[in-house]
Amino acid sequence: MKYHTTLLEDAIKHFYVDLGIYYPHQLDILEIADYLGIKVYFWDISSRVYKKEIIIDSRLSPEEQWEDFGHELCHLLLQYGNQILHLNNLFLAYQEWKANNFALHFCVPTFILIKYEIANIPEGIPFITKTFNVTQKFAQKRLIHFRNQLQISRLQQQLNA
Repeated sequence: MKYHTTLLEDAIKHFYVDLGIYYPHQLDILEIADYLGIKVYFWDISSRVYKKEIIIDSRLSPEEQWEDFGHELCHLLLQYGNQILHLNNLFLAYQEWKANNFALHFCVPTFILIKYEIANIPEGIPFITKTFNVTQKFAQKRLIHFRNQLQISRLQQQLNA
């Protein structure tokens, strides 16, 4: 079956291939930030973007820090300005949804994920958690999203047959 990637999945693959990243063990906050010329700080405050820097909450687990990095990187790269001061609540919620979706794909890239045979979501969660250094909740969300995309690809294939 041919998996139909989204534009976001294609962009993230292109980004990682440019960095020479092809395997989960290569996913590293500081190396990615260095490539982008972004400074990352680990401080005892909630994760956020400040100017052209990312602050990651040092109190979080390494898995949560990786997830926050993906989320905040979206804000830095794809969104602009001070969200709180200038945006209405609906647009702010939309940007947060986009950043959460970006993080799912950035932290567990489809082009790497698709290399593994995962029988089902409950069995795949521990594998994704360990392999991609994410939390169980994050792994579950990512696998549900991936399963849904696989089902859409199957449906498109059936419609085109």
